[in-house]
Amino acid sequence: MSNDPLETASQCRHYAMCKIDYLETGLCPSGPEKHYVAYYPQGRMDIYAALKRNLIPLTEGLIDIADTCTLCRICDKQCHFATGLRPLSVMKALKAEVEALKESGHSIHQPPQDEVLEELRQIVGPACATNDPAILITYANDPFPLKEMQMPRFVVLPASTAEVSFIVKLARRKGVPTVVRGNGGSVYGMVFTDGIVIDTTRMKDIRIDADNWTATVGAGVTSFDLQREASRLGFRVNAAEPAATVCGNIICTGLFSTWSASYGTFSDNFIDMEFVDDEGRVTHLSDPASPNLYAYQHRVMTPPAICTRAIVPLYPISNDEESLLVPFTNFEDAVRLARELNIRRIGLSIAVLGPHYIATFLSPTLELSQRLKQNLGNVFGIEYAVFVIADSYGRDAVKKMAGSVIDGPLLRKLMLGLPRFLGKDWIDLVRTYEGDHPPYEILCDPAAAPFIEAALQPTPVTAAEAVEEDLRQFYTSLYHKPQYTDGVWLSMHRIVSCRMGRHKHIFAFLVYLPADDIEMFNTLNETFGCTAKELGIDHDFGFITPMDMGKRAVYEYDYYLDQTSAKDKRKAAAVMERIVPWLDDLALTRKGFTWIKTFFSQGCVRKEGFFYEGFSKRTKD
Repeated sequence: MSNDPLETASQCRHYAMCKIDYLETGLCPSGPEKHYVAYYPQGRMDIYAALKRNLIPLTEGLIDIADTCTLCRICDKQCHFATGLRPLSVMKALKAEVEALKESGHSIHQPPQDEVLEELRQIVGPACATNDPAILITYANDPFPLKEMQMPRFVVLPASTAEVSFIVKLARRKGVPTVVRGNGGSVYGMVFTDGIVIDTTRMKDIRIDADNWTATVGAGVTSFDLQREASRLGFRVNAAEPAATVCGNIICTGLFSTWSASYGTFSDNFIDMEFVDDEGRVTHLSDPASPNLYAYQHRVMTPPAICTRAIVPLYPISNDEESLLVPFTNFEDAVRLARELNIRRIGLSIAVLGPHYIATFLSPTLELSQRLKQNLGNVFGIEYAVFVIADSYGRDAVKKMAGSVIDGPLLRKLMLGLPRFLGKDWIDLVRTYEGDHPPYEILCDPAAAPFIEAALQPTPVTAAEAVEEDLRQFYTSLYHKPQYTDGVWLSMHRIVSCRMGRHKHIFAFLVYLPADDIEMFNTLNETFGCTAKELGIDHDFGFITPMDMGKRAVYEYDYYLDQTSAKDKRKAAAVMERIVPWLDDLALTRKGFTWIKTFFSQGCVRKEGFFYEGFSKRTKD
C-alpha cells in the first residue's frame, strides 16, 4: 500500500470499521463524543482528500476536526486489519494542512445562517445539526464508481424516534429532501441528497429480552455491537457486515449471510419493526393498519420509510460449535455437498467458497492472501471448499459425508502458521506428493498433525511475521486472543468479510436462485467471468449459501474496481450495460431467479414472495 497521504485517503473503502471496537483497541476518542463521520478516521480521510482538491474551505468545524485527532494510532491497527491501509499518515497530514492554513492567515469561512438549520437544532440540540462543509463533505460521496459527489445541505443526528418524526415533518413542510444513513457508511451510492442527511448513529439502544428470545435495537446499532451483546448472554443473531446497522441492512438487502442456511433471510430476521413514514407518522409492522411491507413487488423500489427500531430474534449458542472447511477439486461437488447439508439440516452456517474468499479469510495481509490464493489450487488441490459451522453432532456427520475435512483446530494452525505454510520448504515438500488423491488429504490426515505442528510453528509470533515490523507486536497480542483464530467467532461477528475489498473496492452482484440448478450456477460463473475478462476487470466467485432446506440459494459474484480510476469507472458502466439486461431477462424467464436490483429496499418481504412463483406473475418494470 502507498505511503502517500492523498493516495491513502482517496482509497478509503467507507466500510466504517473504524466506528466499531472489533479489535478491542478502543475507538478514535473524538468519534463517540461528536458522532459525525467527520470525527472518525473515515471522515478525516475524506476531508483531507477534499482539502487537497480545494473542495472545502477552512471552517471552525474543520479546525476542531483536526485538533481533536490525538494521533492515537488506533486507526492504523483497525484499518490495516480490514483493508491494509495505514491512515495515520493522513491524520498527520490533515493536522499539518489545517495548521498551515491557519498560520498563513487564511480566512475562516462562516457557514450561512439558515432557518431550517435553526429548527433542526431546536429538535436535536445545537451540536447535532450542521451545515459546516467540513462535515457535509463526509456524507457526499463513497467508492461506488457510478455515482458522483453530491453535497448535502445539512446533516442531523437524531437520538430518538420522536426526533426523527419531527425532522421528517420539518423537511416536508420546508420542501427539503431527506435521506437516512445508518452508521454513516456507504458503498453503493444510495444515500446521497442535496437536502438533509439523517444520520442515526446516536440511536444505539439495545434491549435484550432473554425470556422472550428477542433483542430490540435502535436504528444506529451495528451488527457487531448487537452480536457482542447477544453473545455475552449465550445468544446469537443473524448478522450483516460488522459495521452495518441491523435496521439498515434488513431494509436494504433483507440481511443475508452464511447463517441464513439455518436462520433464513428477509422477514425471518425480525419480529417487528418501527417506521417513520414520509409524513412523520410512526407506524409498526405489527399494527394491522400499517402498510403491507411483506409483499414482494418485482420492480425497483425505494425504502418504504425510515426504520427507527427493530425487534429481532435471538438464537441459542451451544458450547460444542466448530468451524469446518471441506476441500474440493471442483465446483459442482462443493455445491452438491452444501445443498445436501442444508436438506439434512446439518450445519448452522454453510457456504461454498472459492480460493479468493478462503485466502482472504485466513490471511492478515494482501500479499499473503494473493500467494495463498495461487497455491491453494496449484499446490494443495483446493479449488473450492464448503465452510460449515456445526455442533459436535453436525461435525461428525460432515466428516462422515465428506471424508477430508479441515477442522477447527487445524484451521487455527493454518492461520497462525500461514507464513511458514506458504514458505518454500513446505511448498516443495507438498509438491513431492504423488498419489491418486489430492494433496490436501495430507493436511486433513490426523496422523499428520504433529508434523504440521512442527513444520508450521503455528504461534501468534509466526502469524505476525507477515505484517510490517511496527505492527508485529500488536498482531502478536491480537492472535494471542483465541477469538481471532476461531472460525465460529470470526464468522458470527463477520470480522473478516471487510477484507474482501482489500485490494480494490468490491462491486458485488447478488442473486437468489434454485439451489439444485448447477447448470445456472455454472452459467453465472462463466458469464460474470467472461464479461470481466473482456473488460479487463479483476473478478472472482464470491460464495453460495443454500437456504430453505436446499430449495433456494443466495449467490454472489464480485468485481473489483479502483475507485480513483476514471478508466475503471468506464469499465463499471460497461459492466452494467451488459449484465443488467441479462439478469433482468433471467428474472422474468426462470422460476425462483431474482437479483439485487429488484429486492433492494424490500428487506421486509417474505422470502417466499420471490423464492417461489405465486398468483402474481412477474412483468417487466
